[in-house]
Amino acid sequence: MYKFPIGVILESFRIPTDEAIKTAAELGADGIQMYSTNGVHAPENLSAKERKILLNKVKDQGMVFSALCGDLGMGFGNPERNPELIEKSKRILDLAKDLETNIVTTHIGVIPENKEHPRYKIMQEACFELSEYASNIGAYFAVETGPERASVLKEFLDSLSSGGVRVNLDPANLVMVTGDDPVNAVHILKDYIVHTHAKDGVKLNDGNPEYIYRAVHPVPEEYNGKCFFKEMPLGQGNVPFLEYMSALEDAGYTGFLTIERETGDDPLKDIKTAFEFLKKLEEK
Repeated sequence: MYKFPIGVILESFRIPTDEAIKTAAELGADGIQMYSTNGVHAPENLSAKERKILLNKVKDQGMVFSALCGDLGMGFGNPERNPELIEKSKRILDLAKDLETNIVTTHIGVIPENKEHPRYKIMQEACFELSEYASNIGAYFAVETGPERASVLKEFLDSLSSGGVRVNLDPANLVMVTGDDPVNAVHILKDYIVHTHAKDGVKLNDGNPEYIYRAVHPVPEEYNGKCFFKEMPLGQGNVPFLEYMSALEDAGYTGFLTIERETGDDPLKDIKTAFEFLKKLEEK
């Protein structure tokens, strides 16, 4: 199988930045992804000099930035908030270029299956503006899979008729929320995939993604406190990774598999397990 470069989301280690960079390198990672939405790594808090220092710290460890995470936590379904969110997203795209990556991943909200839904057009307009900006600077704004089926996402991306918005394929989100097949999702979205997350999980209960992701309010009472999915260490969930990675190879994808671990009591152990799991699969 193709030897995909393996990355790690910096924040998954849950340790200080410099220590996390060194730990990723010690594991043998080829790159890292970093959250850049708030705090010290937000674009408004990193001067040109600080950006260069951070980039050199990563390069000195023999790694690159696979992508930045620009998920602002609310998507682009609110026309009143969108001007602010779009402007912030553009600054994150600028930061990505300064850190020598051209990919920013994010959640854009839940795309309605009904194209006549008012939110569909609102999301289209926001993503088209970001697509045009990303294209102009040689970057990609990568929508993370999960809140909707792959076929719905593809139709939405096709409707933009602009190449700056692409896909960050997270197979676990598809399994955990929509119950979609991540292998089939690769085939459907193959022309758009520029980055992937290596994450695993199981779906525990059926639910409406619009409520699970809090895209609409009020949320029915039965959604409060109910577990709809569980993230698992790589190889212990329902993502068929061997078939999934083979599908990526068949699709001509040569980018990163970036390990993400959002839960668990021992993230370092789980990340090591994930790294070893992916390496073994690449030997097959």
